[in-house]
Amino acid sequence: MMKSSLVGAIMALVLSAPCPGRAADQKNSGLSGAVGVDGSSTVFPITEAVAEEFHQRHPHLRVMVGIAGTGGGFERFVRGETDINDASRPIKESEAAQAAKNAIAFIELPVAFDGLTVVTNRQNNFVDFLTVEELRKIWQPGSTVKKWSDVRPGWPDRPLKLYGPGTDSGTFDYFTEAVNGKAGACRADFSASEDDNVLVQGVAGDRDALGYFGYAYYVANSARLRVVPVDGGAGPVTPSEATINDGTYRPLSRPLFIYVSESAAKRPEVEEFVRFYLTSAATLAKEVGYTPLPDEIYGLALDRFRKRRAGSAFLGKATVGLSLKDVLAREK
Repeated sequence: MMKSSLVGAIMALVLSAPCPGRAADQKNSGLSGAVGVDGSSTVFPITEAVAEEFHQRHPHLRVMVGIAGTGGGFERFVRGETDINDASRPIKESEAAQAAKNAIAFIELPVAFDGLTVVTNRQNNFVDFLTVEELRKIWQPGSTVKKWSDVRPGWPDRPLKLYGPGTDSGTFDYFTEAVNGKAGACRADFSASEDDNVLVQGVAGDRDALGYFGYAYYVANSARLRVVPVDGGAGPVTPSEATINDGTYRPLSRPLFIYVSESAAKRPEVEEFVRFYLTSAATLAKEVGYTPLPDEIYGLALDRFRKRRAGSAFLGKATVGLSLKDVLAREK
């Protein structure tokens, strides 16, 4: 996706309003209680960084962050068990319906850009890039690819070991839609985990491994992994802050979200945490390896939160190939 499409899609989440700027930190040592967050392991590094900074300002308030995966987190969120869900994809229609059934209104807020990153073991010296067609050949349902030589002639006649997010992961949903054309459509014979650290360990320890996960996990482990440029039709592109931000790393660039329970947001500790999140995300997302959104988008997201605008602009649709025109048409 081009940057304009992503930004347009995200801007459709919020109504136009003057950018309020970056809010000043407001120390409130008397604030106490707990904030419960679960969901995406991809969004986890951002939320963890925000929670640590927030705790320094509010030492009597606990922010508990889990990594059940986007789907697993939404299961808890729509039952009212958590205050916030980290999500590496928009909420699905089935999840939104369950939330409505349980009277859980939610506020959808973008927090950063990410680029799904394809990696091999550090010892791999022959994979120069992969096309989307080759990725599809590897990962599609019923794939007969068993060896590296099955992917491209001339590559070694050695087993290909695959590592990827589990089915509760929003990264899994996004990757399968971007590569295979349908969310959830994927071969079953790969090592799966909702914890990206487990995937990092697997690829780093297996010379014949190929895997994918969020960009920040590659950045944090770049000395142990080898990144694979992806050719989406315009030549191989390596994921970086620049290529993710400008949309040239496609089709694997995407926005990341948090979903906030409207009822939970009435509690002062949750409200203050979300405000702090949106005013700190640009800096902290970059520190942990993600691409910040433009400042005006954070301002608009903050305005959306202040006004408690509930619901999703994406209506359960994945963001792959989504244009501003498409979003605006659905928003009418």
